[in-house]
Amino acid sequence: MTEADGRADGGAVSRDHLPTTVRTGGAGLRESYVLARAVAYKSLVLRVRYAFNTVTNLVTIYVFFALLFFGGRAVAPQAITDSLTGIIVGFFLLLMATVAYSDLSWELIREAQWGTLEQLYMSPLGFRRVVFLKTAVNILVAFAFGTVLLGLMLLTTGTTLALDPLTVVPLGLLAMGPAVGVGYVLGGLALLFKRVENVFQIVQFSFVGLVAAPVDAYPLLKALPLALGADLLRTAMGEGVRLWALPAGDLGLLVLKAVAYVAVGRVVFGWLARRARDGGKLGKY
Repeated sequence: MTEADGRADGGAVSRDHLPTTVRTGGAGLRESYVLARAVAYKSLVLRVRYAFNTVTNLVTIYVFFALLFFGGRAVAPQAITDSLTGIIVGFFLLLMATVAYSDLSWELIREAQWGTLEQLYMSPLGFRRVVFLKTAVNILVAFAFGTVLLGLMLLTTGTTLALDPLTVVPLGLLAMGPAVGVGYVLGGLALLFKRVENVFQIVQFSFVGLVAAPVDAYPLLKALPLALGADLLRTAMGEGVRLWALPAGDLGLLVLKAVAYVAVGRVVFGWLARRARDGGKLGKY
């Protein structure tokens, strides 16, 4: 078996036998690019191969939105009209957050079922880097799903929103930061306990409440996941406020939250992964 074969098989070659450039990090960016491309290609293949499940995930949230919109307009049309922007932005962020926090856990569960999780753990680039790149791909997928859903909602309601990419994309990424941190924790729990689907449901219901949280009335809610991001996105998309015109204090807190949640999530994930490895549970399902 050649060194290239060993790397392709998930790390059958030890780090001591890798080229010096890889060991010293000289080719780190190139190796990371190759790994990221492989992770993205695998994600695309799985989503296309299981297209029914992929489409169902999007359609379920859209149908829920349609029921809320048309049912609410029939019962309380003025209330729906007054809060329509918030509802659209909330569903947009909720779908992206759901993909961001749940996909990593599901992927690790599937890898354990397929018997390939240990190969990922033995990757010469490190298991954490593999997980990080999986998370980055999931964020791109989340934005793609969110964009499609947003287009469907705007088409259904006939509403127009301010969609400045220089404002929406940074706010969306920062708003998803806490969801990514939660996803790391859930991924670690999936490695250790294997079945964590009920926790997903608890997190999803919690996120629904946080997206609609009244942060203006209760400022302490800004520290919780999604709450501040959803509020800033509603202001930016509903009122056309640009990124640099938003309150500097809120933007600073949003950045701090994104960094803190992701950092803590990665630390917890590493601890749970070590517990799973030391307990001999890594490759079992």
